[in-house]
Amino acid sequence: MSSQIMLKPLPFVDPKGRPVGGTEYSWCRAVPGGTGIAVLAILLSKPPDIALLQNAIYELQNSHPILKSRIHSNTSTNTISFITSPSSTGTPSIQIKSFTLSATSSILNSLSCPANTISTFHAILEHELNQNAWYNIPNPSSCTTVDTFFASIYALPDTKCAVVFRVHVSACDRTTAVSILRELLVLMGGSGEGEEEAGEKEILGNDEGKISLGIEDLIPSGKAKKTLWARGMDMLGYSVDSLRLTNLKFQDTRSPRSSQVVRLQMNQNETQRIIAGCKSRGIKLCGALVAAGLIAAYRSKRRAEDQRKKYGVVTLNDCRSILDPALSTHHFGFYHSAILNTHVIRGGEKLWELAQKTYMAFANSKNCNKHFLDMADLNFLMCRAIEKPGLTASSSLRTSFMSVFEDPVIDQSSELRRDVIGVEDFMGCASVHGIGPSIAIFDKITDGGLDCVCVYPAPLHSREQMQELVDAMKGILVEGGNYYME
Repeated sequence: MSSQIMLKPLPFVDPKGRPVGGTEYSWCRAVPGGTGIAVLAILLSKPPDIALLQNAIYELQNSHPILKSRIHSNTSTNTISFITSPSSTGTPSIQIKSFTLSATSSILNSLSCPANTISTFHAILEHELNQNAWYNIPNPSSCTTVDTFFASIYALPDTKCAVVFRVHVSACDRTTAVSILRELLVLMGGSGEGEEEAGEKEILGNDEGKISLGIEDLIPSGKAKKTLWARGMDMLGYSVDSLRLTNLKFQDTRSPRSSQVVRLQMNQNETQRIIAGCKSRGIKLCGALVAAGLIAAYRSKRRAEDQRKKYGVVTLNDCRSILDPALSTHHFGFYHSAILNTHVIRGGEKLWELAQKTYMAFANSKNCNKHFLDMADLNFLMCRAIEKPGLTASSSLRTSFMSVFEDPVIDQSSELRRDVIGVEDFMGCASVHGIGPSIAIFDKITDGGLDCVCVYPAPLHSREQMQELVDAMKGILVEGGNYYME
């Protein structure tokens, strides 16, 4: 624990707020179109104590002011900021929105999900992914101010319920979402975290009533330095390469879009074999997921062997530990960076050889600091594509085939949570139906079993199409893992 205590003071700003940083600004541009609505959905076996949950949320917001901040768009100054009202500094204003079983049924009946294809909990997650409170930011005609954080409770059949948190991604990356869950469960008495971890959180995790700086202001000196010539060449390279990338077959490019989800789940034995295969090659799980996705995508169009196709893959990595000063996982906000790699697939590739190749491409890019060097370039190109969708294939706004995270979420306390406060399941992800990949994979390992929430834009892609892709990915992973049976 003592080795993680920070030696430098954290760079906080005025408690009233601050302008958004470069990456945060890009998300503020993306979310109105439908990409970057983060949702954490928790399935409970029984309704929670509302007063206890409300108090836990209040404490969480007081510890992490970015969750009680509002996003303010000022067109007269052409700025977007996080702001907090001095009068609300001590008392967060969020109110939990409750839906009765009848109201929940009405919502589910209004959705376009085929009967019995997904669970009610799954359907609620998709419903929340498409509730966009931020569609008017930035507003072209007036100033706009909207909360960053929303909470809802849905009554479900059999006395179950779903507690759902919806957050603007500029204030919530995947690490933040996981910490929201864990800290709320601590506050509600059901986490089982030891005193040592709780002590670390007390030292490192409280944001002291102020909003931390954005990721750009915390990049170590010299890590993001690039000459104007190099920046121009890199941006040209990204732009030209994007026109050559292969996409999944588009089903409907004209209809309004929403985010939908398919789930890839593997049992403990299957997962252990995949992890063993990764360890034997010195790679991470993301390499195997990317390889399985690329092979499945190539096969989905049933091409002849040796027909080369180039796919784009974005890998997201949490930068907290390598910032200056380093941040703990309990510092809320968006502190991930992205690395875009392209991979040529010819057909006939084997899972493990391709996994090693794709992972090493990412690792080499990271070793060259591309996650910092190209951050401004990728943010700029993302905003240009949002402004001019015609720059992307069929105006689809697809910037890559797939996005993955460098590391999965590891969850080993589901049985304890189930026994103490009735947590039966949880899913966390973000919407992608604006700009983004064709499939975004949010992976976690729960009690040893792999569980991936795979988000895609519909009807650009159909549920049947994406379920077939994910089933193919699972088959490829299981087959590859069979080489590591004990």
